[in-house]
Amino acid sequence: MSQEEHPAGEPQASARQEARAEPAETEQYRDKVMKTLRVKLPDRPGSFARVATAIGETGALLGDIVRVQVSTHFVVRDVMVYVNDAEHLEEVVGAVRALEGVQVLEVRDEVLSAHRGGKIRVTSTVPVRTVTELRIIYTPGVAQVAQLLQEEPEKLRDYTAVGNTVAIVTNGTAVLGLGNVGVRAALPVMEGKAALLDAMVGVGCMPILVDSRSPQEVVRVVQRIATGFGMILLEDIAAPACFEVEESLRQSLDIPVFHDDQHGTAVVVVAALINALKMTERNKEGLGVLVSGAGAAGMAIARKLLYFGVQDVVVCDRAGALYQGRRGRMTRYKADLAAVTNPKNLRGPIAEVIRGRDVFIGVSTAHLVTEEMVRRMAPDPIVFALANPVPEIEVKAALAAGAAVAADGRTINNALGFPGITRGALDARARVINEAMELAAAEALAEQTPAGGLVPEFLNREVHRAVAAKVAEAARYSGAAPPF
Repeated sequence: MSQEEHPAGEPQASARQEARAEPAETEQYRDKVMKTLRVKLPDRPGSFARVATAIGETGALLGDIVRVQVSTHFVVRDVMVYVNDAEHLEEVVGAVRALEGVQVLEVRDEVLSAHRGGKIRVTSTVPVRTVTELRIIYTPGVAQVAQLLQEEPEKLRDYTAVGNTVAIVTNGTAVLGLGNVGVRAALPVMEGKAALLDAMVGVGCMPILVDSRSPQEVVRVVQRIATGFGMILLEDIAAPACFEVEESLRQSLDIPVFHDDQHGTAVVVVAALINALKMTERNKEGLGVLVSGAGAAGMAIARKLLYFGVQDVVVCDRAGALYQGRRGRMTRYKADLAAVTNPKNLRGPIAEVIRGRDVFIGVSTAHLVTEEMVRRMAPDPIVFALANPVPEIEVKAALAAGAAVAADGRTINNALGFPGITRGALDARARVINEAMELAAAEALAEQTPAGGLVPEFLNREVHRAVAAKVAEAARYSGAAPPF
């Protein structure tokens, strides 16, 4: 999730709270560098234990261990290690090399290896084995299809890949937690998203890099290429430009335009909140929610909560709570949001506004929330600290301060939402993705979550299919797609 514009008696965690926290061991791996050592060692009992001990004594963490080769006297293993930096890696390698009879044959970077050559490609869906097949799919046979589409352009989705192809558009101004890194550095992220859409729901994607910070230029480029796609996914475009780009494209195109950093994030947050409300036996109507961050994700979350039925939502940015009439650090988008949120007209910094809130949702900046601030919330609060890569408050700290449910961006991640939403919109031949479709996606995700959890497992393809079916159904019932 993208970083947003951010605001400026001892409760004990119960067994129930601990069960809902993420496994503590996963926190050890955050911000670590992953490398693989190929080591050759004697094939006798205890040999690898010496290697594991040497690695552990440097403070590195062990990952996967794979046996590559075995002979009469030695064995070769690939050992994944998690280190802090290059200097730490050298220390690990030195410690292993110092062991008698052990050799380090190779040090590999698995991340760079996985990305080498790119992660996507365009492939054919039909065979080309004979001259007849060549003539059918290209000349002279393809002329028949071209003539048909000239006469009946509405059949484009039936006889081309348009109906299953998405453009993933970025200008590289808000990439992950890295910020404005440019379109070249953004491309691996776009490829990753394309790979996920293909793997999870069978959607073909094409990254489109628009090397301009001008929202008008991004809009012009997309308008000119949109005919070749069934949907536009906007990705990693900084606020407030992302709002202008999305608004202009939605008005000018007859295919769905979806900014995942906004709406995908909001969908998954609502899904997690649905389950958190069940866990804490709360209802949405009486809920007091504080959203920290008034950028793309924060604004979308606030509006999605209102559509879901939460009546008391307050949004904070660096200057504190948004409220009607505030003058400093305001944009027209913030003013529009202030007009429909903060019904009690609360003012002040987040440390004050958080008092008595039932729910905290952070899409802002690291270490913004303290345990004392959590204690000021309503009893048994819900804390979603989603700043990336480091949350506003660690899950364990939130639970220790009295949170009934706590999670960060590793659990509540927009990757859960966009595959099913995209598949459903394409299947329904939707013209737009509206609020009804997004709420249907959130409810489907909540329904697919195992008991006691907040959100389902991303790698479960059945989850994405279930979301797609609900989204397509909502599209037809809400008029966003033809009723068939």
